Amino acid sequence: MSHIVTVIPGDGIGPEIMDATLAVLEKLDCGLEFETHQAGLRAMEETGELIPDATMESIRRTDACLKGPLTTPVGEGFRSINVQLRRLFDLYANVRPVLTVPGTKAHYEKVDIITVRENTEGAYLAADARFTDDGERAESKMVATRKGCRRVVRYAFEMALKMGRKKVSIVHKANILKMVSGMFLEEARAIAREYPQIESNELIVDNTCMQLVMNPWQFDVIVTTNLFGDIISDLCAGLVGGLGLAPGANIGDNEAIFEAVHGSAPDIAGQGVANPCALMLGAALMLGYLGQEEKARMLRTAIRATIAARDHITPDLGGGHSTAEFGKAIASRIQ
Repeated sequence: MSHIVTVIPGDGIGPEIMDATLAVLEKLDCGLEFETHQAGLRAMEETGELIPDATMESIRRTDACLKGPLTTPVGEGFRSINVQLRRLFDLYANVRPVLTVPGTKAHYEKVDIITVRENTEGAYLAADARFTDDGERAESKMVATRKGCRRVVRYAFEMALKMGRKKVSIVHKANILKMVSGMFLEEARAIAREYPQIESNELIVDNTCMQLVMNPWQFDVIVTTNLFGDIISDLCAGLVGGLGLAPGANIGDNEAIFEAVHGSAPDIAGQGVANPCALMLGAALMLGYLGQEEKARMLRTAIRATIAARDHITPDLGGGHSTAEFGKAIASRIQ
C-alpha cells in the first residue's frame, strides 16, 4: 500500500539532511510518494508566510509529514513554528526515543528510553504572555487541562503496552506546582490504575534528572508535561551521544509530524557535513506509524551498522565525510 508524505525540508542544514534521508527511503522501496512544501524562513522569503496555506493543506490531506529543522529566534522575533504546528494540528503526544548506538560518543551503554511529552499545553502555551508597561516585568500563565493530561498519559501507557515495555515513570513537580502539576499527577495515577500489567512509579522532575545521570537503566518509558519533557528528552539524548541521534514524533488523532529534534545549525549550513541520522531515525518512526515496521527496522539496523563500522561518518561522529557520503553508506547496507 502506498502512502503520501508531506516533506518540509526546513531551514539551515534541513535540505541537506532531508535529501540524504529521502534517498535512503527510496532505497527502502517503501511505496511512499512525496509532496514537498515549505515552512520557516525559506517559506517567509518565498511566500511572506512562515506556514503557508498550501503546507497546512498538505499536512491535513497526506498520511504523515516528515519535517526538517526550522529556525526559532532566541529571545525575540516570531514564535516557534514547531510549537505552532503542534497546536494547529493538536499533536498532543511528543515521542522521543533514545537508544545507545555503538561507535558514538555515548557516555552509557545499553540505554533505551522513550520520553512521552505533552505537546500542546503547559508553559509553552504562553497564555496571556505580556510585558508590563514599564518593561520591568514579564508574565505568562501555565495552563493545563484534565483532558490534556489524560490523553498524553493514556498514550504513553498504550504505547508501552503495544511495544512490550514494562514500566512507565510519571514525572511531575506537584510538590511545588500543586495545581498545574498536581492535576497531571492526579490524572496520571488514575490512568496508571487501568494498566496493572505495567509497572509505574512517580518522580519529581529534578530528582528524575539526577537519576537519569546516575542510573539511566532504571527508566523505560517516561511521561511528563511539556516543559519538563523538553528538558528531560534532551538530557536523555546526551546519554546516548547527543541530538544528532535523537528523533521525534508529534502525534495527534488525525495528523502526525516526524522530525529530528535538533536545530537548523546555521553555522554549518551549506557545508554538507551535517549528520542526517536524527532525521533518518525520525523517518523510521514515521514508517512504524504507517504500518511498515519491518522497513523501519531495516533502516535502524543500517544506521547502527554504518556507525559501528565508522563507514563514511560525519565529523560530529569523529569522521571526515559528507552528509551525502554518510547517507550513501547507510543506503548500501539496506538489503
